[in-house]
Amino acid sequence: MSTFDQLNLKPELKKNLVTLGFTDFTPIQKESLPYVLEGKDIIAQAKTGSGKTVAFGLALLQNLDVSNFRIQALVMCPTRELADQVAQEIRKLARLIHNIKVLTLCGGMPFGPQIGSLEHGAHIVVGTPGRIEEHLRKGTLKTSDIRTLVLDEADRMLDMGFQETLDTIVAQLPTKRQSLMFSATYPEQIEKIAQRVLSKPERIKVESVQTAPSIEQKFYRVEQHEQRFVLLMRLLASDQPESAIVFCNTKRDVDEVVDEIKARGYSAIALHGDMDQRQRSEALIRFANHSVSILVATDVAARGLDIQSLDAVFNFQLARDPEVHTHRIGRTGRAGESGVAYTFFNDKDGHRLLDLALDQDPIAQPTLWPESHYDDIPAYQPSMVTLQIDGGKKQKVRPGDIVGALTNGEGIAGDDVGKIAVQDNSAYFAVKRQQLKTALAKISQGKVKGRSFRVRHIRG
Repeated sequence: MSTFDQLNLKPELKKNLVTLGFTDFTPIQKESLPYVLEGKDIIAQAKTGSGKTVAFGLALLQNLDVSNFRIQALVMCPTRELADQVAQEIRKLARLIHNIKVLTLCGGMPFGPQIGSLEHGAHIVVGTPGRIEEHLRKGTLKTSDIRTLVLDEADRMLDMGFQETLDTIVAQLPTKRQSLMFSATYPEQIEKIAQRVLSKPERIKVESVQTAPSIEQKFYRVEQHEQRFVLLMRLLASDQPESAIVFCNTKRDVDEVVDEIKARGYSAIALHGDMDQRQRSEALIRFANHSVSILVATDVAARGLDIQSLDAVFNFQLARDPEVHTHRIGRTGRAGESGVAYTFFNDKDGHRLLDLALDQDPIAQPTLWPESHYDDIPAYQPSMVTLQIDGGKKQKVRPGDIVGALTNGEGIAGDDVGKIAVQDNSAYFAVKRQQLKTALAKISQGKVKGRSFRVRHIRG
């Protein structure tokens, strides 16, 4: 079995898979779907971008009793960003099945509205361990009807210190259930928690979807910390990636690198743990819609973020262990596309470079720096800009309403409009840079869904 039409799925799911363009399985889908649809527990080792969300999402929806408006599936993710992406993917898979409700429960968001949403009922809950445990402790999350548990990026949850939290949550779930665990790595702690959570699991391991030739690795020796900034600016000027991530080991380094990049005229934005939910969401929205070219991040962004078509990854500092390095560079060259990973190192990093088990020897033959004339090349700007209106889901604003308001009449074509992200009380949308003034005028002077909304250009 190698195609989706061979699966024993509900007709609505099969029809939707066709409309979504799903035909052939990815390796993780091919190996896991027969087991999960039979109701078996699995532990699957698969990296980000392998297609695992579709694998477990189909299992959840196939087993769902839509008429029973109670929580039947619980998906736990390490980060708010990943939880949001998983929930969106499940909703996409379920869009031809009427009245399915998928609810996200994550920290950093108001607790009260989540209680209200739970009181109104849901079929599937996707959330982070800390917030799910809090709802269980306060009795606002009922588990008696849960049939399926999914632990996504289980190793990352353990890395973040959620082992006791996971144990507490699992202890309150029905013992008769299906449990699915996905992990990019397989440390000893994963085996221990698998023994407590899973029942006679099938074990699956697939290779990463990207192949080695799709990611070109380049290594540059730097002698002083300040040289890292010089090298980064030359590489940006010489290669001009439309979308790139710069990885740093500390939040302080992230802020310093962002300040330096912006001082040189490039568009850059930070992502690290000290940012609140609004800042994190806005950063990811702007980076994903190509209105910011460079995301500077700690390793919280190394896995679990669904960022497509990434041109380059810069390791401003060498990762602390080989597995983290693998996840960093795996953000580029995904799904068969080509990508490049630049790694800066100094002589103190020699032993860690050897631990990467590289085919080349970066210590003996580092890549030559770009020539100094790149220091004088003006900074390039992203192709898109982001605007925000003060209306969202609660005001019944949909992406189509925004597109309609922008493209109505003269001035802006549909191709000029980029990604749209509608949140509870606001919406972000991207337009081509040359259409900024026109878009501001159309929204501020016109109407969206028959109403006037304030609009602003998100910059900085």
